[in-house]
Amino acid sequence: MRTGIVILPEQRWWVAEPKWRVAEEYGFHHAWTYDHLGWRTLVDGPWFGAVPTLSAAAMVTSTIRLGTLVASPNFRHPVPFARELMALDDLSDGRITVGIGAGAVGYDTTVMGDTELPPAERTARFAEFVDVLDRLLTRERTTFEGAHYEVREARSAPGCVQRPRLPFVVAANGPKAMAVAARYGTGWVTTGPPAGSVETAEEWWAGVERYAARFTRALDAIGRRKHTIDWYLNADSSPAYSLSSAGHFRDVAGRAQELGFTDLLAHWPREEGVYAGSEAVLERVASEVLPELVSG
Repeated sequence: MRTGIVILPEQRWWVAEPKWRVAEEYGFHHAWTYDHLGWRTLVDGPWFGAVPTLSAAAMVTSTIRLGTLVASPNFRHPVPFARELMALDDLSDGRITVGIGAGAVGYDTTVMGDTELPPAERTARFAEFVDVLDRLLTRERTTFEGAHYEVREARSAPGCVQRPRLPFVVAANGPKAMAVAARYGTGWVTTGPPAGSVETAEEWWAGVERYAARFTRALDAIGRRKHTIDWYLNADSSPAYSLSSAGHFRDVAGRAQELGFTDLLAHWPREEGVYAGSEAVLERVASEVLPELVSG
């Protein structure tokens, strides 16, 4: 099983930079940051942009994959975003993965004065966003007219370092979004059932199992084999923080593997609030558990 660590873009670079370096030294396969204008309980605190953060991270690492978890059409248009992704892909020498999701209601929408879309329309916009982004990153010129986006003769030179384009890891829990992931995804990522809908970790795991079965059906519907797409689990959407102890992280990884997940995502411990934990636990996981997962 591969493992990834999420580093929130909330600290000045002199504090954040060592974390990105250490993530690579610890042996994580990929490192991610949130792509939001502000996020939930941290909306009033410090927050930096994902693209500049990943650009800087690319300059201080050399092997670890880097990505957004996740970008959304809430405040992004596919044309300028495609240019930014190509630049990131070039800066990192082909180490960028773009995590993409439909985007939730809330600050990312309201801060720009937009009207929050109902779920069905938000999903339809997401499907169109991914389609257009795929075109922009694989074709020399793109013209497109849809319900949500219009593109006229968009140029895409020089294209991605990774061919035919950088990988898409598509966030999806519902059937329609899963259809997008099945069609366009190099990977699928799920958060499992929303935190407010479950009270215990066991209930959350039962939901993850249902989602895994649902995504298998989405792949079957288009004749795509399961082994052709990576499965990512955001472990910290569970009521139980994955890095609460080394033993717990080991158990989480084992359960994820049993459900068919190829990649596990955890969050760098914070001093308080969401993802509160100890960096000593992270160090122990890196030294004891990560080698087990690679060798296993």
